[in-house]
Amino acid sequence: MRDGLRIGACQTPELLGDVDAAIACMAGFAGRDEACDLDLLLFPEGFLQGYLVEPTHLDRHALSVDSAGFAAVLRRLRPIRQTLVFGMIEADGDDLYNTAVVVTHGALAGVYRKTHLTGGEQCFTPGGSYPTFVCNGVRFGINICYDTRFPEAAAAVAGQGARALLVPAQNMMRRPAADEWRDRHHRIRAGRARETRMWLVSADVTGERDELRVGYGPTSVLSPTGEVLAQVPLGTTGMVTATIR
Repeated sequence: MRDGLRIGACQTPELLGDVDAAIACMAGFAGRDEACDLDLLLFPEGFLQGYLVEPTHLDRHALSVDSAGFAAVLRRLRPIRQTLVFGMIEADGDDLYNTAVVVTHGALAGVYRKTHLTGGEQCFTPGGSYPTFVCNGVRFGINICYDTRFPEAAAAVAGQGARALLVPAQNMMRRPAADEWRDRHHRIRAGRARETRMWLVSADVTGERDELRVGYGPTSVLSPTGEVLAQVPLGTTGMVTATIR
């Protein structure tokens, strides 16, 4: 076994209500030359069905991880060699969750449910635990986007011996907010990295939803000292990689 965990963080277009396109996007990144020796690929928050917190979208697209629909997604992901971490809208009975799933060779290895919800996410139920996972001998955990504002969320992962914190994010915002936040995400995330001494790897969307909303990213790799070691240029699609030991 090769030493260390090779991660690719993918900055993607925003895809809304198009599971086929999301699966094709994951397969496309997995097939890139620079992904040939990677162990894990990270994708944005809500990526599978698209992060749109509107009742009609949620009712139409939410999936239970035990459903036939999600089983069909897993079958289509089976040919992908790398472990995948991506966001989805999860239904569990009457509850909805903002969830990140860990999928290896088409099998569900586990889920993380976002614990800290923004004011616009009251349709979701907050998660209550911080599971960690092991890939290629390296333990990692997950925080989703707004979770990183709260030191206890990262600390709960670090306390289990994790070396890396993976952050699926979705910062498609109204343009004034996007302009305000484009340089602030790293300052917040650097604090979490320094506090926990974990690597922090994030994946986000980019592009314009309409004339009002834009996503810049960032998709990046931060060292345990909070230094930004690699970043996909703001406003472009692409991937950055890191080896974590």
